[in-house]
Amino acid sequence: MPWSWRYENAEGQPVAGPQETFSSQADAESWIGQEWRQLAKEGVAGVVLLEDDRVDYRMSLLPAE
Repeated sequence: MPWSWRYENAEGQPVAGPQETFSSQADAESWIGQEWRQLAKEGVAGVVLLEDDRVDYRMSLLPAE
């Protein structure tokens, strides 16, 4: 089953981002670990990891306050 990321703004609304798919959760997490800073610079506030259409988890890209 393919893994992918959905990108969200600070209000939790979907925003455009790279349409990458991954063969494993580990590959998807490795990729986001390399790309999150650039995504945050482009206005992505959070990401949602999807396995097919199932939400695995959400993660903020904003710095901790």
